[in-house]
Amino acid sequence: VQGDDPIRVVQIMMVCGAGGQSLMVCALWRKIRWRALAGFLAGAAFGLPLGVMVLLHTRHSVYATVIGVALVLYALFMLPRRPLVVRRQSRLLDAFFGFLSGVTGGAAALPGMFVTLWCGFKGWPKEQQRALYQPFILIMQLSAITLMAVPGLAPDNRAAFDFAGIVYLPVMLLGTTLG
Repeated sequence: VQGDDPIRVVQIMMVCGAGGQSLMVCALWRKIRWRALAGFLAGAAFGLPLGVMVLLHTRHSVYATVIGVALVLYALFMLPRRPLVVRRQSRLLDAFFGFLSGVTGGAAALPGMFVTLWCGFKGWPKEQQRALYQPFILIMQLSAITLMAVPGLAPDNRAAFDFAGIVYLPVMLLGTTLG
């Protein structure tokens, strides 16, 4: 993989992310609350295609800057924060954070950023949060891979999904398992 091809890098991250999340979701299977997950997925159904289009059709210098700034802001927010619980919860807010996560999932293989943040605001115990955001991440990674495999999605056809990234999967799974 050439280091200057962000589309291929994101595709590898999607494959490896799906592999790692598969392990996590298997461990949490009985604790997944599918009804709660459905609201996030409804929003993500609109955000994911938008994110993939951003990845495929945005100048890479703009794209890299926006993703970089978003990651720095996310890290700065998550680092020192005390648990904050938002008392007003709604399915609409779940869908909104699902939408944002769909966008970052398609654009940068980072579908967990906003859903993880929002789950923390719900005041749920850590295991309950993981039982929502880890299946969400897995579903988004697999959906993004499927969407990007659609022929002719990008104007230059560079984006046809490159499944060669699967060669990185065993090393990633080993690292996750030993971890």
